[in-house]
Amino acid sequence: MKHWHLFLAFLKVGLLGYGGGPSSIPLVHKEVVATYKWMDTDEFADVLALGNTLPGPIATKMAGYIGYRVAGIWGMINAIIATIVPTIILMIIILTSLTSFKDQPWVAGMTKAVVPVVGVMLAVLTWQFFDGAKKGMGWVRTAGLGVLSLVLLELFGLHPGILITILLGAALFTRDKEEGGASS
Repeated sequence: MKHWHLFLAFLKVGLLGYGGGPSSIPLVHKEVVATYKWMDTDEFADVLALGNTLPGPIATKMAGYIGYRVAGIWGMINAIIATIVPTIILMIIILTSLTSFKDQPWVAGMTKAVVPVVGVMLAVLTWQFFDGAKKGMGWVRTAGLGVLSLVLLELFGLHPGILITILLGAALFTRDKEEGGASS
């Protein structure tokens, strides 16, 4: 059943993730955290942060990691296939048929309609992560970390992958230090 659930979860992501990574992330979150409870929101945030540091599409990286975590190598293969096969099939069908409809107003309208939907989905996911960070670190530290990240990214041009790696390393170091102090 694990493999079937993995396949269904990532098939939904592959079928409904119109718009690429930003639209796929909330879908993966819903399936992995809310529906199947393979991990909690904090673990999902760690997987998302790690996935963003690596090159390539985020949905397949997350599918690979989560599939491996849930059911080993075969789970990884299953989740990746479930994520990419619908996209490949739909791209072949859509690209061959849309070339004749590309100048139609309804095609342009459909594309424009997706942008606000993806924006809302990302805003909801961002709020959930911010709310979780507030509970863990508090409002002041969370806001301070957000401002510091913005300054490092925009003013100093730091690559997001480097920033995420630094922040993840600092969080793990701090957690290990706190756990070590608590057990002493």
